[in-house]
Amino acid sequence: MRRITLPIKGMTCASCVAAVEKALSRVKGVRSVNVNFASEKAVLEVNEGVSLEELIGAVKNEGYEVITHRFEFRVKGMTCASCVAAVEKALKGLFGVLQVNVNLATERASLVYIPTLTGFNEFREAVKSQGYEAEAITEELQDREALEREREYTDILRRFQISAVLSAIILIGSLTGLPLISNRFVLFLLATPVQFWGGLRFHKATLAALKHRSTNMNTLVSVGTFSAYIYSTIATFFPNVFEIGGLQAHVYFDTSAVIITLILLGRLLEARAKGRTSEAIRRLAGLQAKTARVERGEEFVEIPIEEVVVGDTILVRPGERVPVDGVIIDGYSSLDESMLTGESIPVDKSVGEAVFGGTINISGSFKLRATKVGRDTALAQIIRLVEEAQGSKAPIQRLADRVASVFVPTVIGIAIVTFFLWYFFGPEPSFTRALMNFIAVLIIACPCALGLATPTAIMVGTGKGAQRGILIRDAEALETLHKVQAILLDKTGTITKGEPKLTDIVPLNGENPDELLWLVASAESSSEHPLAKAVLQEVESKGLKVSTPEEFRSIPGGGIRATVSGKDVFIGTPRLLKENGIKADNLEDTIEHLTRSGKTAVVVSVDGQIKGILGFADTVKEGSKDAIRQLKDMSIEVVMLTGDNEMAARSIAEEVGVDRFFAGILPEGKVEIVRKLKDEQKVVGMVGDGINDAPALAEADVGIAIGTGTDIAMEASDITIIKGDLRDVVSAIKLSKLTLRTIKQNLFWAFFYNVVGIPVAAGLLYLFGGPLLNPMIASAAMAFSSVSVVSNSLRLRRKPL
Repeated sequence: MRRITLPIKGMTCASCVAAVEKALSRVKGVRSVNVNFASEKAVLEVNEGVSLEELIGAVKNEGYEVITHRFEFRVKGMTCASCVAAVEKALKGLFGVLQVNVNLATERASLVYIPTLTGFNEFREAVKSQGYEAEAITEELQDREALEREREYTDILRRFQISAVLSAIILIGSLTGLPLISNRFVLFLLATPVQFWGGLRFHKATLAALKHRSTNMNTLVSVGTFSAYIYSTIATFFPNVFEIGGLQAHVYFDTSAVIITLILLGRLLEARAKGRTSEAIRRLAGLQAKTARVERGEEFVEIPIEEVVVGDTILVRPGERVPVDGVIIDGYSSLDESMLTGESIPVDKSVGEAVFGGTINISGSFKLRATKVGRDTALAQIIRLVEEAQGSKAPIQRLADRVASVFVPTVIGIAIVTFFLWYFFGPEPSFTRALMNFIAVLIIACPCALGLATPTAIMVGTGKGAQRGILIRDAEALETLHKVQAILLDKTGTITKGEPKLTDIVPLNGENPDELLWLVASAESSSEHPLAKAVLQEVESKGLKVSTPEEFRSIPGGGIRATVSGKDVFIGTPRLLKENGIKADNLEDTIEHLTRSGKTAVVVSVDGQIKGILGFADTVKEGSKDAIRQLKDMSIEVVMLTGDNEMAARSIAEEVGVDRFFAGILPEGKVEIVRKLKDEQKVVGMVGDGINDAPALAEADVGIAIGTGTDIAMEASDITIIKGDLRDVVSAIKLSKLTLRTIKQNLFWAFFYNVVGIPVAAGLLYLFGGPLLNPMIASAAMAFSSVSVVSNSLRLRRKPL
């Protein structure tokens, strides 16, 4: 099974979403479909071997389009027709490639492909597998999705501008009776291009829906405007038809033209606002370097980023973006990793440390060896995760989807009933009133607002999270998070730093503390043990210089023996010292005190005499205590899990303010505790960082991986905190609450607008002495409802977490 994303063009409302979902779900091999109106993407879970052509055909049959791109690149090394055939076959074998044409004379390959499924890195690997070399022609691969949106926006803008000018003249002519422009034939000539050219997108979508016996928002616009236009056209050319029935032959070209113009304005504002909801992804994509300075022979050559391969040596100068993920092999620097962690303080990096594509090199130059390129980089994975989250559906959206599926047919039914009621029972001119109210009901109804209410808020919420280093896998996790009643925190690496620190130096028998520390550090300078590293870090912070031991040997069972400046230094557990003939009497109280505090005690002997005890502990991360306090303030129960002993667990729990903890827990035990809390009828969140946390992360209602941990933990989780700060878990919960509040506001206004607007358009107020609703006012209200929903979602970007 695989998860794929298809970009869909042409959807205009929630009914379109339902039609596309229904069509795709009928294709053999499709297991689940989620179509997102705001991001214009369909996320599918499909079996291996599913036919892309069938998926594209299913979408096309509904009157919509899967967005494809044409791309051309150079292929080096081809010499004959067999080479061409080999390259074509390799490229055609890529999932997502629809058409391939390789030209031997020009040494170029031209492809049509779906950009969400494959790209130039895959093309290059496929060509390379056949023994040839692919090279990008352009230095810069543009954001094709952004270009597509821009083209769409420009087209709507042009149609709106011309329609607005013509509609203004029609309105002036209709209201003022000025000579020439008030003439019915002139009004007809002015209204016709607005009706057919300005409203073309609505009419095309209506016809496509009718072919499959379905309806959508465009149906309402087309039926409403054509009712006014056709009636006015007949009244212009055949006025006698109406006069036979005793009716007045009025024309309503202003109604049809102004409605189309106002709805185009709504679409224009909506397109701009929808573009801003995906701004987070564009910002992330903009962080990608366009070129890299790669070692080729004796020199470094600047090449397009698409041509970098794993293993390349890359030079990064001060002020440049790191082009791909890699490991520093020469030099050192400070890097701005705020795009990845949200943390503005630069991070020092040296040989052997990992760097990530998209981060900024602030000071020194360095060389790196590329370890991940293209779609495998951390930045690309973040973008993909955000795109998938924005394309997913929250459970709360299902209500809107169910309403939208019957909305348009219901509105058409209400409009028809309205027409006949007014025609048979309304005051004169009954036909005119019936027609205007019929059009008003069709035009004021807005399934758009319902369709946009949830996805726009999800897009803004997940984008805001990504910019803060909070990656949300799907909309369901975002919705569930605000309901969490209990959070399980793994101790090591989540609450604590996950690495030991020297916390206590207890000198004995008159030994100087700094002298003791210097002796231990010198003895340990050749050791790779984590406790040795903790001692050396402490020495470095105090500015002491260590010596190299004359002799050094590691002792099985947890100790070392070394000679430093002629002194025999023995470091180990009390048991180990006794076994090696060194008396360690009267140390029990000190060792027990350290152990009760959750610390590891190590005894130091010099020339056979005990000189001191060192205490080591896994220290609490900065911010953990504050985060736990904030979680408790939200009435969330905080539970700590650890594989450590009871005393160590109790010490950390008391330090950070956790009231309930479980010690000595194995990985499968963590899963059992998640289930136990679920049995208490609680919505459970699990926060962890290690491989041993993965089962519990998957079992919890919401799994949150601390990004300083492993890929396996991140894979099993619903939410990833890149920075590794527990306070970001609090921020994620706040983000969930804000997003859900915004969705509920949007849905309320969308339902409220339609529930109030449709009866008013049908003439309800007239029964109580109020006015009838002009269809032109109805169209303005309809445009406003969609824009207001998107604008409310955009307010999320400015809300503090």
